[in-house]
Amino acid sequence: MSSEADAIVSAIIAKWCAGFAKLDAGALSSLYARNAFFFGSNPRLYRGRDGVADYFAGLPRWRKPSAAFSEVNAAQAGPDLINVAATITFDLAGERDDLIVKMSWVIMREDGDWKIVNHHASSQVPLI
Repeated sequence: MSSEADAIVSAIIAKWCAGFAKLDAGALSSLYARNAFFFGSNPRLYRGRDGVADYFAGLPRWRKPSAAFSEVNAAQAGPDLINVAATITFDLAGERDDLIVKMSWVIMREDGDWKIVNHHASSQVPLI
């Protein structure tokens, strides 16, 4: 991963974690492209920033949520495109067991800023 891609991904992860810690649907959805596709922790496909905001607004209101990214891998797929894969551990402060998921993002440059255009979460445990 180039140092530029690393810096871009790190900045988005930091903003994403800060937004998740507050369950701030507006802040989180602002990180996504206008035409984003979003598969989160339920089977529904959410589309665009409004769909992403709906997803996050619909989450339970945990008292002290946090998210930690690990095993972050990124590849510059083009001058305006970065592919990201990571593991995210969601700590919900004992309100439920930690949730660990595999996450992939496609990040693209939109109107001069980097935005998540595709978000896909999947189970860390094998399904087959």
